[in-house]
Amino acid sequence: MVEAGEIGGAAVFALAAAAALSAASSIGAVDFRRPLAAVGGGGAFEWDGVVPWLIGVLGGGDEAAAGGVSVGVAAWYEVWVRVRGGVIAPTLQVAVWVCMVMSVMLVVEATFNSAVSLGVKAIGWRPEWRFKWEPLAGADEEKGRGEYPMVMVQIPMYNELEVYKLSIGAACELKWPKDKLIVQVLDDSTDPFIKNLVELECESWASKGVNIKYVTRSSRKGFKAGALKKGMECDYTKQCEYIAIFDADFQPEPNFLLRTVPFLMHNPNVALVQARWAFGKDFIPNFAVNDTTSLLTRVQKMFFDYHFKVEQEAGSATFAFFSFNGTAGVWRTTAINEAGGWKDRTTVEDMDLAVRASLNGWKFIYVGDIRVKSELPSTYGAYCRQQFRWACGGANLFRKIAMDVLVAKDISLLKKFYMLYSFFLVRRVVAPMVACVLYNIIVPLSVMIPELFIPIWGVAYIPMALLIITTIRNPRNLHIMPFWILFESVMTVLRMRAALTGLMELSGFNKWTVTKKIGSSVEDTQVPLLPKTRKRLRDRINLPEIGFSVFLIFCASYNLIFHGKTSYYFNLYLQGLAFLLLGFNFTGNFACCQ
Repeated sequence: MVEAGEIGGAAVFALAAAAALSAASSIGAVDFRRPLAAVGGGGAFEWDGVVPWLIGVLGGGDEAAAGGVSVGVAAWYEVWVRVRGGVIAPTLQVAVWVCMVMSVMLVVEATFNSAVSLGVKAIGWRPEWRFKWEPLAGADEEKGRGEYPMVMVQIPMYNELEVYKLSIGAACELKWPKDKLIVQVLDDSTDPFIKNLVELECESWASKGVNIKYVTRSSRKGFKAGALKKGMECDYTKQCEYIAIFDADFQPEPNFLLRTVPFLMHNPNVALVQARWAFGKDFIPNFAVNDTTSLLTRVQKMFFDYHFKVEQEAGSATFAFFSFNGTAGVWRTTAINEAGGWKDRTTVEDMDLAVRASLNGWKFIYVGDIRVKSELPSTYGAYCRQQFRWACGGANLFRKIAMDVLVAKDISLLKKFYMLYSFFLVRRVVAPMVACVLYNIIVPLSVMIPELFIPIWGVAYIPMALLIITTIRNPRNLHIMPFWILFESVMTVLRMRAALTGLMELSGFNKWTVTKKIGSSVEDTQVPLLPKTRKRLRDRINLPEIGFSVFLIFCASYNLIFHGKTSYYFNLYLQGLAFLLLGFNFTGNFACCQ
């Protein structure tokens, strides 16, 4: 059955597509009548001057030598022109038009999400308008205690020396009847010293009357999904109606369960309530982790702000579907079991469970007003590993679950379209592909291939539209928007490689790497720090980024010297500089090669 939210979402999407097409037509940008291998007008002028100059340089002033060289260079130049015009340019031209189509798909998707997000903000829409929510009676009253369901809090961790006390302490201090709450610490640590510290911390809270369980495994099979699955197999889990999940660096506010669980209690068709991640005092007074420690963390915050404000908000308000973020959420135990439990077939076990639960007809609620303290990756390497795992896992899940979505019987056709097209195809495949191929490969190469035609609306109007759409929901971050653009240009290479790895199941597609935490929000002199290990120079620099910077700077210099019909050198120099800085791990905190 199609719901009002889904119909509204489809209508907004159609309006976004129509608006994009109308704008393109009004400025004459959409015109596919141009021949496939259109020849640029500046090609002859460019090379007529270059070839004689090159012949003269190689001839060294000797007429005989110059004559011999001129014949050889002219022959090679003729071969290059034929290969360039007959093979390279047509091939790249096909890629250009594919990228143009993908760019339109991307801008329509972004416009749709932003329109919904702005509409939600404009009318002050809240989840309580659509889903019932009533506060629970006082936890200290005998009458009220009977209304409280049994809740389990799961905290999976792996060698989390710097932050294990934060999450355990925050979970144990949640406002909920003690006899109705179980805190389960799933410790996969391989370091016996850290393992002992975590166990001692659990024993300390147990001595204070908290019902806390310490669970370990003999192997790390399945990584986080395996640990969560192990926790679900414990006997005491069967008495728990709801399960809250927090990663080791997350610190929920004491009233977290009081604000989230009522949604599940009063709406039997809801499986998940997702809260928003918070990284600094903007959202939670007197609290700061590391959102302002470097330019890297500031840019990351922009990325996550857009994800939560726009993507999660739009999915929740229209189709009551979005991806579980893996933490800071509360699940209905029945929904997890009906969906088949936790699976380790991808590196995005959270997204996998969310999709399978949605296919069974369950709905999700995103509550942006509820924020949970967390930590951003503090180094470029850690952030890259996190993004690779997410991008690779999402693309791989698309490959594995697309057919299940198509044949699902408990969701509407509109929701199927949203899941397959918007959620998977555009966000997990199109976005990383087009951004990398068009702006980091085709545009730089076009300065050396005058036969290649790139529509101005594809390299100017669409990027500008995406920039405006992003800025609208991040006005506070306007001053660092240029850095965000350059940073995302670098990240597109990694995300495209990750998406291809996941889609084609290349080597390492199911590799799990834990994001290193630093625990910067707490000063704990009782937690001993492990000694830092010295890294070799090749482990302190990123050769792919440096290689790409050389390519981009070369293309920019070529465009500056042999100026043809395009002038991309300014942009290419900036992109090359961004790649170079990140290649040496400079992240805006005056420390590099670390």
